[in-house]
Amino acid sequence: MGMDFSLQANMVSRQKGLCKEATLVSYSCRYVATDIPSDFLVQIGEANFHLHKYPLISRSGKLNRIINESRDPDLNKIVMDDIPGGPEAFELAAKFCYGVAVDLTAVNISGLRCAAEYLEMTEDLEEGNLIFKTEAFLSYVVLSSWRDSIVVLKSCEKLSPWAENLQIVRRCSESIAWKACANPKGIRWSYTGRTSKILSPKWNNDMKDSSPSRNQQVPPDWWFEDASILRMDHFVRVITAIKVKGMRFELIGAAIMHYATKWLPGLINDTSIPGDEASNCSISNSSSSGGSWKGGLHMIVTATIEDTSSLQAKEQRMIIESLISIIPPQKDSVTCSFLLRLLRMAIMLKVAPALVTELEKRVGMQFEQATLADLLIPSYNQGETMYDVDLVQRLLEHFLVQELTENSSPTRQSSEKHMACNLNAKTRVARLVDSYLTEVSRDRNLSLTKFQVLAEALPESARTCDDGLYRAIDSYLKAHPTLSEHERKRLCRVMDCQKLSIDACMHAAQNERLPLRVVVQVLFSEQVKISNALATSSLKGVESHNQPMVTNRKTLLEGTPQSFQEGWTTAKKDINTLKFELESMKAKYSELQNDMESLQKQFDKMLKQKHTSAWSSGWKKLSKLTKMTNVENHDISPKISASAEQNRKITRRWRNSIS
Repeated sequence: MGMDFSLQANMVSRQKGLCKEATLVSYSCRYVATDIPSDFLVQIGEANFHLHKYPLISRSGKLNRIINESRDPDLNKIVMDDIPGGPEAFELAAKFCYGVAVDLTAVNISGLRCAAEYLEMTEDLEEGNLIFKTEAFLSYVVLSSWRDSIVVLKSCEKLSPWAENLQIVRRCSESIAWKACANPKGIRWSYTGRTSKILSPKWNNDMKDSSPSRNQQVPPDWWFEDASILRMDHFVRVITAIKVKGMRFELIGAAIMHYATKWLPGLINDTSIPGDEASNCSISNSSSSGGSWKGGLHMIVTATIEDTSSLQAKEQRMIIESLISIIPPQKDSVTCSFLLRLLRMAIMLKVAPALVTELEKRVGMQFEQATLADLLIPSYNQGETMYDVDLVQRLLEHFLVQELTENSSPTRQSSEKHMACNLNAKTRVARLVDSYLTEVSRDRNLSLTKFQVLAEALPESARTCDDGLYRAIDSYLKAHPTLSEHERKRLCRVMDCQKLSIDACMHAAQNERLPLRVVVQVLFSEQVKISNALATSSLKGVESHNQPMVTNRKTLLEGTPQSFQEGWTTAKKDINTLKFELESMKAKYSELQNDMESLQKQFDKMLKQKHTSAWSSGWKKLSKLTKMTNVENHDISPKISASAEQNRKITRRWRNSIS
């Protein structure tokens, strides 16, 4: 009996004048071309299979049980919409039941294996049934090939939970992990066939398609691109298996970053971050507060949080949560920039708070590697500051806690190198925080308390120079011109005037936005520095004079080689240069001292005018008049004695008139 299992059009579709839709529907009917008419219909979705009962019940335990246990002896139709693999897998299984040769490939093997399990095509019905055939192909063909393992694992995305229960996902994941961790020197290369022409290893023995560059050195990230085509849950299974096999954590982190950049396009294509303006800004007296800084940022933030409940947002939220859970715990497994961008998306998409906190701690572990552009994370709470200052405050706290924990560790307590590294890290973080404060200080909604708390979060030893902090304070004063005198003094308390450079001191001395008391402190600290420098130079000069001098310098120079004479000439030039610089320093010192004296006089004068009341000034004037009267009385005492009698008479008359 010849049988041809193929697609045939319905008899209705052969009529002329049918529309295109009727023709498409007709191809959903499948017949077996035999001399015996079909007596059994299997319906799967919109597909109808016109088959025969006997071939099906001879190899399918499920169909055998349904037909034999049915109360209807004339049962000729069954609906199986829940069969894994759909109509395609059932068609291959039906071909196998009819004895037609089925071509097993990496594309159809997972669906056919699940369909065979669903149809219960076991060895109890017939030896060499479909379950045995598909299992043998999976074990001996698919799992030995890198490419086939990737393809089968990709095809399992539509076969849950059957592929999970049959251990197809686990076996393919472990096979991929084993090949990714193998020594790449023994890998033979071939093109994967994708349009990008990314090289991928060929693990089977068929080398017909191998590239001629067989001795090409294999990079350690050769498997990144192939693994990144997997769905998130399957990628997690692969990474978990790779961790168990002991791959380097930095390589695992690189694979995670590669996967994230492919499936999270917003991780890179982010236009809401302005340029790193703080790194190029300089101290100036201009009153501009960065008008273009606000341009469009609030609109971008609002647009990103309009629809966080959409299907795409849910998928990206699931990807972010999964990525956070599989990042290796070791420091520097992924870059700090990647963590901050992932944190930005996690906050925007409202990821679980526990995972956001875990991500913040990871950022705190390597906070010294962050850049200003990555820290400028918008605030997604409308009505508050433009940037999330509270988030940066938490990141800084996690960094300080991590540093304190490492310093208190007994194994590292005596390590001078480790202490130096921690000090360098704090210095880098201090510069970063100062640049961040300069950038966010332009926001008029930024409160003075938030600015002060963030500026004072670092210890004093972290900043060797307060120029960056002074720049941030000056920028805040520009953007907030309505601050009171008390608030300006409170703002300037976070800065140490003794840690300012000469340029910063010169700028601060002419800065009208600073309180007068701060200007005086700056000038006084600069005077102390100059005095200390002059005292040090004078001490060095005394020590040099106390050293024994050569009596006959000309004789010594004539008896020495040419190199010594050249060295002496160079040293003489250096001495003259130092003398010139010392004279210049003395001149600057005298100018600053004069300015200091004049400012001190003005300051004392203002204090006297402020604290002196009208009553006290009246008493002072009265005392002056009394002194002057005494002097005049001493000079004209004869005149007073001559006219005393007349004055008494006048006074007596005046008193009488009053009474």
